[in-house]
Amino acid sequence: MSQKADISKWVDLEKHPLDDEEFRDKCRKILDENGSLLLEGFLKPEAVAEMVAEADAEAEHVYFAGQTHNVYLTPPDPTLPEDHVFNRQLESRKGCITTDQIPETSGLKAIYDASVFKEFMACVVREEAIYPYADPLSGINVHFADKGRGLNWHFDNSSFATTLLLRAPEGGGEFQYVRDLRDADAGEMNFEGVDAVLNGRTKYDTLEASEGTLALFRGRNSIHRVTPTEGDTTRLLVVLAYNSKPGIALSETGRITFYGRLG
Repeated sequence: MSQKADISKWVDLEKHPLDDEEFRDKCRKILDENGSLLLEGFLKPEAVAEMVAEADAEAEHVYFAGQTHNVYLTPPDPTLPEDHVFNRQLESRKGCITTDQIPETSGLKAIYDASVFKEFMACVVREEAIYPYADPLSGINVHFADKGRGLNWHFDNSSFATTLLLRAPEGGGEFQYVRDLRDADAGEMNFEGVDAVLNGRTKYDTLEASEGTLALFRGRNSIHRVTPTEGDTTRLLVVLAYNSKPGIALSETGRITFYGRLG
């Protein structure tokens, strides 16, 4: 059975022909122009229901972490004043289950490992190839955000992020961003611009996705946050993480911080 047929159980390949060059080119241009790409209805409705059930079955094993961080996700700089924007600490609260807690038969693992999906992703994000994480925890994470949990303003360390929304909350859970606020490669951190965002003086955009949507977002230079969930419905969001080189694992410090264990 081909990889395309393998994931056709879960992915609407008629609407999103991942192996079609014209479709890939269209998606790449949208991501280049907007810094984001939304593929609505990427997952079939029955696939969404199946994946939600798989996640809910592991709800009692979710690792919840509350942490403080600056927007750059780096340690504080003692050479700067405590009230400098670089040292300003924000709180994020989230929970997740990891790759090893997801059933081997899950569509999430089939999609994550499928050659056609990885080739599509690599083409769209302009990488020669992308590779799964080498550790047993970091490749596929399902984030649980119940009432009051969310992610505060930050920049990503990676060049792109890939997510699938499985369940939307009753309220909150909004993905808000300000595009191209810094230039990380040039070392330009734009402290003044970041301060304006943190103090509510900058207009932000909102990325709205429905359940079953695949979203790609370039967050290395675009500051973003997910507002706290409102209501009793837990928001479920899958993060599919890859690397541009093979054999890379999340650091042991990172795994302890985010998952509470190494494997």
